[in-house]
Parts: sequence; C-alpha cells; structure tokens
Amino acid sequence: MNKPANASKTIGPVSDLERHLPSEWWKSLFNSLYLKTDGDVVENKQNTKNEIDLLIEKLKLNTDDTILDLCCGQGRHSLELAERGYKKVTGIDRSRYLIRLARKRAHKSTLQVQFSEGDARKIRLPENSHDCIYLMGNSFGYFEREEDDHKVLESIKRVLRSKGKLALDIVNGEWMLKNYEPRSWEWIDQNQFVCRERSTSNDGSRIVSREVVVHAEQGVIADQFYAERVYTKDQICNLLEKIGFTDITVHEDIIAESTRGQDLGMMANRLFVTAVAPLKEVIVKSPSTAKEILVLFGDPRQPDAFRAGRNFEQEDKDEIDEIKNDLSKLKKFNFNYLDDHRNLLQYLQNNRPTLVMNLCDSGFNNNPELEAHVPALLELLGIPYTGAGPTCLGLCHNKMYVSAIAKAFDIPVPEETYFDPSDQSASLPSLFPALVKPARGDGSIGITKSSFARNAEQLVNSIDILNKTLPGMPLLIQEYLPGPEYTVGVIGNKDNMEVLVPLEADFKAIPPEYQKMNSFEIKFGSEKVVVDFKEAKLTRKKMRQLTDYARILFENLECRDYARFDFRTDKNGVIKLIDANPNPGIDCWELIDGAKYKGISNEEMLTRIIESALERFGINGFH
Repeated sequence: MNKPANASKTIGPVSDLERHLPSEWWKSLFNSLYLKTDGDVVENKQNTKNEIDLLIEKLKLNTDDTILDLCCGQGRHSLELAERGYKKVTGIDRSRYLIRLARKRAHKSTLQVQFSEGDARKIRLPENSHDCIYLMGNSFGYFEREEDDHKVLESIKRVLRSKGKLALDIVNGEWMLKNYEPRSWEWIDQNQFVCRERSTSNDGSRIVSREVVVHAEQGVIADQFYAERVYTKDQICNLLEKIGFTDITVHEDIIAESTRGQDLGMMANRLFVTAVAPLKEVIVKSPSTAKEILVLFGDPRQPDAFRAGRNFEQEDKDEIDEIKNDLSKLKKFNFNYLDDHRNLLQYLQNNRPTLVMNLCDSGFNNNPELEAHVPALLELLGIPYTGAGPTCLGLCHNKMYVSAIAKAFDIPVPEETYFDPSDQSASLPSLFPALVKPARGDGSIGITKSSFARNAEQLVNSIDILNKTLPGMPLLIQEYLPGPEYTVGVIGNKDNMEVLVPLEADFKAIPPEYQKMNSFEIKFGSEKVVVDFKEAKLTRKKMRQLTDYARILFENLECRDYARFDFRTDKNGVIKLIDANPNPGIDCWELIDGAKYKGISNEEMLTRIIESALERFGINGFH
C-alpha cells in the first residue's frame, strides 16, 4: 500500500534526544495534535475544576480581582474562573491556535474573558496593574536558557501590584527525575497512538521528550521533540526569592487525573507554589521628566474636502481648542502643536519630539487620499507616533479590502457589488433598496441623499451623480441595512486592549427627507445635524458579538492605540460591519461616550492612547 501524501517522516531511532531538540520547540508544538496527545489531562474538566479550587483557596481570590492567566493555552482555567463569577480575567499565550480556540470557546459560552497572543518573558501589560498572575498546567520552564525563566518572573513582578499574588503549577523536579518513564506508548483515540521517549539533558536540568504520533492507516503523523526545565522545591523557592518575591509557600502536590489512565508524562506529579510580589516604592516623577509630545492637526490654511465650505470653520477651531484644553490637564506630558503642513518636514527634521500625536485624520494637506502619508513620513524620519501605520490606513481606505478581511473571520458584511464606471460591460445588481458609495475613502464622502436607491432607475441616477462628484472612482453597490446602527471604540494594544461600551446612533434629529444614516450632508453639509449616541441596549449574545468583532478587526487590520468600528443590522436583525475607522478624530463623540460609559474620562482616554503608543515604542521605561 502506498503511503498517504499527508504522512510525516520520522528520523528513526536516536541515541541523543537533546541533539534533535529545536531551541524554540514551543512555537510549533501547541496545536490541535497537542490537544489529542495531552487531551486526557488538559481537556479533563475535573482536573480544571480541582486546579481552580486550589487556586481560589490558596490565593484567597476575590471576584473583583484583576487576574492574568499566563500561558493560558486553550483558556480552560480562565473560562472556569469566569463561569464562577470572576469579572476581570485575561489570558495570554504564545500559541495562535490555542488563543483562537480560547476565544471561540469564550464566545460560545458568552463569557467575558479577553485572550491575546503574547510572550511570557515580556508581558505587554501596564506596570502594577494586576492583583494575581498564575501559570497553571505546568507551563513554566519551556525555554532553552534558564535566564529566560528569570525573565518570566521579572515580567510577572513588574505587572503585579504591590503584594500581588503569584501561583505556579510546575513539575515536581525531584520526583520526576527519579520516576519519569524512558519509554511508553498509548492509544489516543480509535485510530491513533503515540510512542514516547524521555531522557535528561546533558546538564541534568531538563527532561527532553520525544513523541511519535502514528495513525493506523496513514502512518506517522508527527515526530516531535520538546523539553522542560525541572525545579526541586528548594530551587524554585530560591529563584523566587532571588527575583524579590516573599511569603513563598510550596503546597501539596497536584496529581492529575487521566481519562486514558496511562502515561501522564510531565503532568504526573506537580508542585503548587504561591508567592507574594514585593512592596513597591511609589515613584513620583518630577516635571522635568515629562515627555515632549507634538500634536499634529489638519492645516486650516488649506482647503478641506470634509468641510461644507471646503475650509476650516469656527466650529472646527473650537473643537481643536477643546482638545488642547483636555491635553493641558495631562501634567505628565508637555505638548506642542503643529498645523502647518507646508513646513511639516522641515519642522520635524529640526525639532524631534519624543512622540507625535497624529490627529491629522483629514490627511496630509487635508487630502483624504493622503492620510497614510503622515505616518509614512514619520516612519521615514524614525519618529514614534500614535495610531495606525501607513499599511493599516491604506488598507482601511479601501472598503472592499476591509470587507474581505471581515468575511475571512466570519464577520457579516452587507451584500455588495463592485462597479467600475469605466467598464461598459458591467451589469447592475437587482438588490433593492440599495446604497451606492465610493469604494475608497472615509468621512462619508460621496454618501448623500441621492446615494439611496429603491429601484433600477434611481440606482442609475445615483451612479451618475457619484461619477460627476468623484470622476473615475470605483463604486460599491450595497444592500441597504434598515436596522439600528452601532459604533464600537477600542483603545490600547494587544495585551492591554480594551473594547469600549457599544453605542447606538439616535437618528431622531435627522429631517424626514433624509435616510436615517450618517451621510456626508448630515455630518458636514449645510444641513448638518448632530447625531447623538446612547449606550446600546442589546442582548448578551449581540453585545458579545459586537465586542468580539471589534477586537478581531482591530488586531487583523493592524490598528494601533485606538480605533472605531461601525455596524448596522439588516432586516433580519443580523449585525453587519459597515465601516472601519483607524485613527478616528479624537474629538468624535462616539469614542468619548464609549469610554465614558466604562467610567473612563476624556483625559484618561487621551492618556491611555498616548501611553499605549509610548509602550509600543518602548520609550522611557515602557516595556
């Protein structure tokens, strides 16, 4: 019988397991196969419940504690805590596969747990931000160098508050070195079995393992190596003490249960260790340490397509003054302001700020097509800045690209047809009512009263008007979504990302001759109407959908520091994405109100956006 094409190769017998061990084996091992080979333990619900019982008991956790599940895997411990009413649980893991699985499970169970990819040696969370951090399931000691274990503990200490609590669930090194099985095998399901080999490393500090997974019909599925540094009770206590932890206690051993009842490997006998972070000195920064931040606005000296009169108006100047007033309250930063685009390059070359706060959402020279040019210039000059980079802005400028990415992650979007006015053979869709809009751009440019079409005749008229307004611009002909409109803001980055409270647009003030939507006329025209936003009253399921969608879009569109996403419901109540807004105007009420409903003031929101950017660039003590 021929060997199947998907079968893997095996290197056969080896005399030295360590010689074949990849230095960063953990980057590829934790996938769907891992959940099969180790599923009898790590997918065992009773094991998880027992471990969380122990965690709560020994650390005396409160449901309001801010908790980090470090190396969270598929999120079993985080989700168990959330099920028990713990409200502020975050999970971080290096494995993209396991993080995505954790998110799916959280979504399915409607549990509020935030999962992110991240490296345990460099936890990208604010200093002194968490009450408890734990590593369960024997996830400590994976790195090749012992110094990296130290980095993990140093990173944990940084994120923990004064007297914050740490829990480590690690292999019992003394027991394991005496009792590990050099060879074993077992069936993992009806068709597959795994053969295991183990040995100690040359320096005796690690146990190196090999797993050959075999399918009864397909042959070898995987031949993989991994290792774990083993610590005795004294060694782990000494290490924690060296890092600065206190009240170090080794509790009773953890004995795992297995549905297969065979080889438990490194999970067979573990230590449960708790410790307390040191009392941290509060450092008050002197005014001289304030960071110099240059705030970049649009240029009032030049025309602006966003404005009704094509120029800055008094209202715009008032909004800028309000922003300056809010920024003046942030005493840890020194702000300078620049709005002269003609002299922008020269100014930046002669005056290098610590950070540019890029509030030029109208684009370079007030040209929306050139919005990505501003961060591109800053990239070339090597100057850090807030907000999205040129790639993200360029991507989100094209609505078709945003829709394609959304659909790839199962986020519903309106049914739409791409229409190129230069293509004489193009056929028009028959889906009505329809909305005609530019395929590129933002700020609702091109979306007017005439963009709405109830029939073919109105559709042709809408296309003709847009062709005259924006000659040569490709168009999107979308299904019109008649339901409520929602907007969701996001601030932060990856591990400190926070989805703000979803808001619902209140279109009551819009005149009856206009469609209930934020068209260009409504936002900026002579008929300008202020559309209010209120906290969205949604079912738990739909609220979860909106926040999940916003988080997924933020990460995969490569937004940074802050962004806003707009959604609308179709006639059947399905929530669909209508727009992605990286770098939305800081003065936009949608972002401010979304933060307000979470108890975040405007000043705090501005601070978090700035600090997220500083942290991203590793500036002045930010990691």
